[in-house]
Amino acid sequence: MPLSNYLNTTPILGDRVYLHPSCQVIGDVKIGNDSSVWCNTVLRGDVNRIVIGRGSNVQDLSMGHVSHKTADKPDGSPLIIGDHVTVGHSVILHGCTIGNDCLIGMGSIIMDDVVIPDCVMVGAGSLISPGKTLESGMLYMGRPAKAVRALTEDEIKYLRYSAEHYMRVKDNYLSGTN
Repeated sequence: MPLSNYLNTTPILGDRVYLHPSCQVIGDVKIGNDSSVWCNTVLRGDVNRIVIGRGSNVQDLSMGHVSHKTADKPDGSPLIIGDHVTVGHSVILHGCTIGNDCLIGMGSIIMDDVVIPDCVMVGAGSLISPGKTLESGMLYMGRPAKAVRALTEDEIKYLRYSAEHYMRVKDNYLSGTN
């Protein structure tokens, strides 16, 4: 398994989690039930924690990291990903918080202390600047990203569909029927 301890921390996996053999999950990382981490992804919880909720997926070549704790910032910047989140290919997540039912588009960068609430779509290639708090139900795009418009009802439904699709795919891998 692609798991590594760091000092006194060990990754913790929920039930039915799929880790592709090429990914790296290091240190203080907790992954919830039915989540998946795909090809060549790195989740490095060495100087702070990473928490991924239920039914979320972190796709190929993505990187998740954190910022350490300091006297000025005693909690540092952990990486928190909610339930039913789709993190697209080649995304960088650094010390941010992502709510439930979100989609982070391919190649996006989400910086320290960003807060993304539930039901947000971040368009491919977007950059969310440090410390920014987004608004629920919106599509964000650009570098730096800006709110483009409210999500449609169908797009909001798609957020959950995307995560559920990856749950089915990871179940195929777990059962050996891929």
